[in-house]
Amino acid sequence: MSVSHHGARHVAIIMDGNGRWAKKRHLPRVAGHRAGVEAVRNIVRAAGEMGLEAMTLYAFSSENWKRPEEEVSDLMGLMKRFILSDLDEFAANDVRLKVIGDWRRMAPDVVSLIEGAIERTAGNKRTTLAVALNYGAQDELVRAAKAAAAAGEISAEAIEANLDTADLPPLDLLIRTSGEVRLSNFLLWQSAYAELYFTDCLWPDFRPADLQAALDHFARRERRYGGL
Repeated sequence: MSVSHHGARHVAIIMDGNGRWAKKRHLPRVAGHRAGVEAVRNIVRAAGEMGLEAMTLYAFSSENWKRPEEEVSDLMGLMKRFILSDLDEFAANDVRLKVIGDWRRMAPDVVSLIEGAIERTAGNKRTTLAVALNYGAQDELVRAAKAAAAAGEISAEAIEANLDTADLPPLDLLIRTSGEVRLSNFLLWQSAYAELYFTDCLWPDFRPADLQAALDHFARRERRYGGL
């Protein structure tokens, strides 16, 4: 695999702005989510081409259940279709699917679809696409601390080893679209030394060129990890 010039191995994205994108066009919110799925496809393809080893996408937070029932069921339907329609492409592009969060508590049909997709892509090696579903970072930290305590001692290393992302490279860059400047309970531990990049671009409008711009920006930053 060619090593990328930007030096980033793992990028995470808070995909924000589907609703606003739809509203600007006088379309229902589900149209924004549909356009958002299209953006995911393009960005996942680009991630492999840009030499990223891992990309983590915030798809559905544990707080998203509070949205109107119709919107939640639209999102679930879209997710099922995405998994079903994109599995062949994952196989063709050597993408391994990983799901983080408390996803096993989702509807049984969603859980079995996800299990099948994870199994089918388990041998793929080019890029790992980690999708955060029913995910909240505080919940993840509680689960990791419990697992660490059950195994013996709670230390930073033990918590890290029990995070949902334990088998991924450290997070280099976290991107949030649509002008919001907060982490929204996403990858709190992993973001400790990650570079943060905020853009006003709404998620459905986010293109591979925007990802490249974020990576170029990352490549210019000097990371000190708290040192001088």
